[in-house]
Amino acid sequence: MIRSLLRWLLCLVALLALLLAGPAWMLASGTIATDVHWSSLDRTSAGLAPLPESSNEAVVQVYAANAYNWRGAFGVHPWIAFKAEGEPDYRILQVMSWRRPTIVNVVDTPDRAWFGNAPMLLADYRGDAATALIPEILAAAERYPSAERYRVWPGPNSNTFIAWVAREVEGFDVALPATAVGKDFLFGSVVAPTPSGTGYQLSLGGVLGLMLAKEEGIELNLLGLSFGIDVMRPALKLPGIGRLGMPARVAGNVDY
Repeated sequence: MIRSLLRWLLCLVALLALLLAGPAWMLASGTIATDVHWSSLDRTSAGLAPLPESSNEAVVQVYAANAYNWRGAFGVHPWIAFKAEGEPDYRILQVMSWRRPTIVNVVDTPDRAWFGNAPMLLADYRGDAATALIPEILAAAERYPSAERYRVWPGPNSNTFIAWVAREVEGFDVALPATAVGKDFLFGSVVAPTPSGTGYQLSLGGVLGLMLAKEEGIELNLLGLSFGIDVMRPALKLPGIGRLGMPARVAGNVDY
């Protein structure tokens, strides 16, 4: 009996060590800034979005960057940037933990760093495709079931919001990174399409699950942190660290 209990405790400790190894590395390596005030961190443009003055077409893009402070060792914060045809400014649609309602839709720089962390482009739709998507995305945001509630772990959070909108809007496919903690929170459902629309996932409250999809590959969710393998674009996915291997494909109708 005691030996069996000790064996289970050792397995639990080993599992926790495995899950936290990546985030611990992110903190120890200095990749994530934890001792700098938010007001002094970089918020400049990364130059990934077309400038409104040089591009008249509609644009819808999805970005993600490591979250602010220690949270960035575990996961990313995502947002949707969009501009209607002929509009001079981009608007940013995202969920913020300190706001009620949590959904924010404001004019802003589409591709600016997230408090010192450079953004990565996850999806890029332009022209007629973007024009068709914008009202559908805004309508989906109005239906978001957790506009008054935010929970860092296991969700609903900013990653839950983007994943939910992607599932709601046909043609708006986004393969969120493995470090998008909260993307597997399904609001009471157990099985759902993946945000990329290329497969399905099983999830129990966002803390245990399995994902199988062409774009996301194979991902195992343990306590909200994901391990995975991308077969189509060979890469290993690790908690905190993210993707090791070929870069993920940018979804949308723009070739990269």
